[in-house]
Amino acid sequence: METRRLGRTGHESTVVTLGAFAFGVLDQDGADGLIEAALGRGVNQIDVAPSYADAEVRLGNYLKRNPLPDVFISCKTQQRSRARAMDELHQTMDRLGRDQLDLYQLHAVCNEADLDACFAAGGSMEALLDARQAGLVRDLGITGHGWQAPATHLAALDRYPFETVMTSANLFMVQDDDFRRDWESLLDRCKRDDVGVHLLKATAKTSWGDRPHEYTTWYEPFTAVEDVNRAVSWALNQPITTMCSAGDQSLFETICDAAERYDAIDEAAQRTLLNQSAYGDIFVEA
Repeated sequence: METRRLGRTGHESTVVTLGAFAFGVLDQDGADGLIEAALGRGVNQIDVAPSYADAEVRLGNYLKRNPLPDVFISCKTQQRSRARAMDELHQTMDRLGRDQLDLYQLHAVCNEADLDACFAAGGSMEALLDARQAGLVRDLGITGHGWQAPATHLAALDRYPFETVMTSANLFMVQDDDFRRDWESLLDRCKRDDVGVHLLKATAKTSWGDRPHEYTTWYEPFTAVEDVNRAVSWALNQPITTMCSAGDQSLFETICDAAERYDAIDEAAQRTLLNQSAYGDIFVEA
């Protein structure tokens, strides 16, 4: 699988990162199987969070049996106070059995209010800085999704030189002029400042609405091979480093297959992709 440099972290990341929610909802044997499948595909990065069901526990159990020193582990906190974020970090490190994390991120910073809360006096950003100074984490990042996320993360880079951003975009979202402007501005800033870019929701199709959830994802994902291929082709033609796999184990192999065979596409081809796929707004409330 292709690798790309994750900005100033220096890590050569595979273009697919294993999103831990997919194994957080499995039992340990199932989680072990998915982790090993990812490793077998060459995936060298795992992104986990305390809010991903039992993901930290499952991953930690696996890592304590198989240390995987060459796999890049990123985690995050959705706590907004310094004290709670630091407590959560120590819990994460204990669960994972590691004395240092490769990357620690402010989680779910989706709008200006979220950003202000993190950077307030006594806020979670102080915990990240403390952790870095103490050697508990190596690099720092910020994550979030939604229509305001790229603009929010661009503003975050004005406040602190994060090594990475993790933000959501797909071919449907960039048809919105305001979103596209913010998305492209964020990508330009990340290129200029050598910030690694994780992409979220690349293979998201639309919201579930009031329909039953058929997969363990909060949005309806693309599942047909041709649709996943189109979505991944668009994503990996963007100036990003890596895209997070979807939160259902059954989708992982199809996403990896698409990532291993994607082709370069121009804007005309991107328009064709949009017309061929039944996208919708994943952020519409049910």
